[in-house]
This record gives sequence, structure tokens and C-alpha cells, in this order.
Amino acid sequence: MSGEHVFVSIGTNLGDRAGHLAFALRRLGALPGTRLEALSPVYETDPVGPPPQGPYLNAVASLRTRLAPRALLAALLGIERDAGRDRGVRNAARTLDLDVLLYGDLVLDEPGLVVPHPRLAERAFVLEPLAALAPARVHPLLGETIAALAERVRDPAAVRPWLGDDAAWRASLALGSTG
Repeated sequence: MSGEHVFVSIGTNLGDRAGHLAFALRRLGALPGTRLEALSPVYETDPVGPPPQGPYLNAVASLRTRLAPRALLAALLGIERDAGRDRGVRNAARTLDLDVLLYGDLVLDEPGLVVPHPRLAERAFVLEPLAALAPARVHPLLGETIAALAERVRDPAAVRPWLGDDAAWRASLALGSTG
């Protein structure tokens, strides 16, 4: 399949977190002109935002898509809505959060859509799973590898491997390990 190589972050901390993650992956894999290629390990992470909030499950999906960046964003917002996402308060707890991290080597700054994600280099909860998938990938604006960026913000106490039944839900999605 031709198309752009895209990385999308997935986060959830309300309700059935593993179920929301699985829902997001099924929907990402069903987007037109899009193939879900790999999924990072899943991490349990401390919340960033107003309390009280429970811990998140975070992962990064590697996609190949023919969708344009704005069409991909619209599709991601639709998946969030279908999962019951309420966008009322910034950084509040959420059923599902999907963000375009990287879209090929594209650099884009438009209202409502900035690629690479503007806070990518600051967020251990995104960099850790992204580094598991694409450590040698170079950030198109910063000129540094994802592994180097992840090392700079790594916090094992705040971003921990998920101890849930990762293998069972991966199998239910017909996804193997990272790749």
C-alpha cells in the first residue's frame, strides 16, 4: 500500500481503558485507504492535567494512509466522539484521545492541526511508546531521533509498562508485537 507513514498516539483513562484502546485500534484499522501496521507496547502513565484523574493507558499506532492530514484528523475526532469523548475541559480525563504525532516528514502549522505534534518532544508518555516503534526516526523540526528525545524526558516512575493482559487484547485484534 502506498501512502504516508503516520504515527498516532492513543490515550485513555476513563472507564474500560483496555476496551477503549481496542476500540480505537479497530477503528483506525478500518479507516479508508489506511492500514494499521504496528502498535507500540502499552504503557500506564500518570495523568497530566487537573485532578482528580486516574492513570492513563498510552500507546502509539503506526499507520500507512492515503488520507490527507486534515481528513485523517477529522477521522480521529470522529473515533473519539464515537468513544464518548467530551472535549469540555483541556487535559481533563477522557475515554479516548487520538493525536497525529508525525505524518511522514510533513511540517504543517494550520488552525487546529499542527504536525509534528507541538508538544511531542516534551511528553514522555508519547515518546516512550513512539521510541519503541521508531527509535531512529528523526523529528522533522528538531533534527533529533525519537530515541534521543525520549531519553531526555524519560521518567520510569510516571511511564510504566502496562501490567494488564496486553497479549490477550492484542490477539483479539490480530496484532502481533511491535514491528
